[in-house]
Amino acid sequence: MLSRMFVDHPRAVGESYLAHARVASHFGVTLLGAGLACLVHALVPGLFRSTGSGAVERLYQEMIARRRAG
Repeated sequence: MLSRMFVDHPRAVGESYLAHARVASHFGVTLLGAGLACLVHALVPGLFRSTGSGAVERLYQEMIARRRAG
């Protein structure tokens, strides 16, 4: 059970637990920032006009590059 919870997925994508935690944390923090920018944009449309979409696009490109490298 613990192996399945903590090791199987990182191993399946070619990463150690700590490497996977670092990458997943990077994605999570980036998405949180983009989400906050989107909420501000909802209130003041002139601000953060492309912050959310730009973050999603950059993360997508990172994910594709990781798949190709792995």
